[in-house]
This record gives sequence, C-alpha cells and structure tokens, in this order.
Amino acid sequence: MSYQNYVIAAYAVFVIVLGWDFVSTRLQIRRELRGARLRAAREAARPGKDAARELTR
Repeated sequence: MSYQNYVIAAYAVFVIVLGWDFVSTRLQIRRELRGARLRAAREAARPGKDAARELTR
C-alpha cells in the first residue's frame, strides 16, 4: 500500500493554498492603498474646508 498519490495531492493543495493566500493579500493591499490615495486626493481637492470652519466660529 503506497501513499504516494495522497502525499503528492496534499503537497499540491498546500502549494495552491499558500500561493492563493500570497496573491490575495497582495491584491487586498493594492486595493486599500489605491483607496487611501483616492481619499487623500479628494481631501486635498476639497476647496476651503478649513477656511469655512474658521469663519463659522
């Protein structure tokens, strides 16, 4: 009785899951960084937010 096929399949599944974990984490980081950049650009483009706040005090 040989477990060779089982061991090969187990290693293959391990490598696939490890690779997917690596790729999905990179994609999530890229998506979050893009969102942060867009949010910062919107905040920078907002006209006179601080000046309006000063006038209402």
